[in-house]
Amino acid sequence: MNIEAYRLYCLSKKGVTESIPFSKLPDLLVFKVKGKMFTATDINTFKSFSIKCEPETIEALRAEYDALEEPSYFSKKHWSKVLVDGSISDKILYEWLDVSYRLVVAKLTKKERLELENL
Repeated sequence: MNIEAYRLYCLSKKGVTESIPFSKLPDLLVFKVKGKMFTATDINTFKSFSIKCEPETIEALRAEYDALEEPSYFSKKHWSKVLVDGSISDKILYEWLDVSYRLVVAKLTKKERLELENL
């Protein structure tokens, strides 16, 4: 996976926007659904990206995949940093992005979820 494939995949999801919202982190590209972040990466290096994970499975996934690490800036219980080092197939990376997106959508209000369905 390269940064453009990552970017296009994220933007292909309903209601997703991209931005660089943190003035102290001017290279951090963030993808949000209805204003809630589901993934982020360094736009210049794309060495890794962050995803939201299910707390029940996050430790098992980190044990199974060396390229899945605790995040630098986010909750270790809900987020993981994925190293883009070629050790994980693009198929699995896309599945993890899907999970991250679904977890964020599930926490939206009923009204916001209905708005997404109608896009």
